[in-house]
Amino acid sequence: MDQLHITAEGTPNPNTVKFKVNRTLIENGTGNFATRESAQGSLLPLALFEIDAVESVFVGKSFISITKTHDASWDALIPVTDRMKEVLDSGQQLLLPESITPAFQSEGDSVIAQQIIDILDREIRPAVARDGGDITFEGYENGVVMLHLQGACSSCPSAAITLKMGVESMLKQHIPEVREVVQV
Repeated sequence: MDQLHITAEGTPNPNTVKFKVNRTLIENGTGNFATRESAQGSLLPLALFEIDAVESVFVGKSFISITKTHDASWDALIPVTDRMKEVLDSGQQLLLPESITPAFQSEGDSVIAQQIIDILDREIRPAVARDGGDITFEGYENGVVMLHLQGACSSCPSAAITLKMGVESMLKQHIPEVREVVQV
């Protein structure tokens, strides 16, 4: 196995940092851990929640986004990289399979929903992942697309702008039936 490398990057969310890892952490989907309780049984987020300044942990294919508590200083997150290395080098299962949300489940969705999922998966999700987050399709009804932002994007001050100016305009441009995009 290659030597483990972890690099930190800023995100648009002032309280979140994205840690890129040179290994695949999840083959398909994401792990969103908003609380210590939601991490029970999942070794990686549980180890990170041992650091008091950690508010939430989001795990993507090859990155981990950590949101700090509002009152914590960035220095309080210094131990994060060592904890990640310790867990990632342990060879143990990082996440419980049931804690992983699959990318998109499109079985039985309408033709329009399938088109939305395709655009999200092909064009939007990669851009959102670069910022340390993910976006999941929750449904489509009467011209309204329901999406859920996760990771660095869930509490980002520019999330509403991303949804309206970015995602909504792109979907409207490609799919005339789309009237609005809302976060759920």
